[in-house]
Amino acid sequence: MPQRLRPVGPDFVDRAPVRLVFARDIAAAPEPVYRALTEDVAGLPQWFAAVAAARPTEGGREVWLRGGIRCRETVLPAEEPGVYAYRVDVTNAPGARAWVEEWRLTPAGTGTRVRLTFALDGTAAFRLGCRLAAPGVGSAVRRAITALDRRLA
Repeated sequence: MPQRLRPVGPDFVDRAPVRLVFARDIAAAPEPVYRALTEDVAGLPQWFAAVAAARPTEGGREVWLRGGIRCRETVLPAEEPGVYAYRVDVTNAPGARAWVEEWRLTPAGTGTRVRLTFALDGTAAFRLGCRLAAPGVGSAVRRAITALDRRLA
């Protein structure tokens, strides 16, 4: 059953009870990576295998993950260049209470260091489940970033 989450801002990324951080360096320059993240919402499933479908909405997007999790998200204002963040407002993920994801892009030689941070809060079971899922989520994120790099080549 969908539930509304606590409305948190970009600062939640630094203070969330659970933070999962994954990074990878890729050959693509920061600008096309940023455009792919922010402008091609519908293309997300083509490079991020965990995403079954995605569509832009007014001020955000809606994402369906494989396995049945659905998220309605609001894009958060960027406080600095190369940062794209969004807050999950509504989800059917059991036990979730607050959720922000932040993509941070920094130049790395001629390419980009892509870092994705999941900032999460929820019931004790939700927080434990997130920590236990971290290795699998990390593998999925790194594969997705590599696939995005291939897509942009």
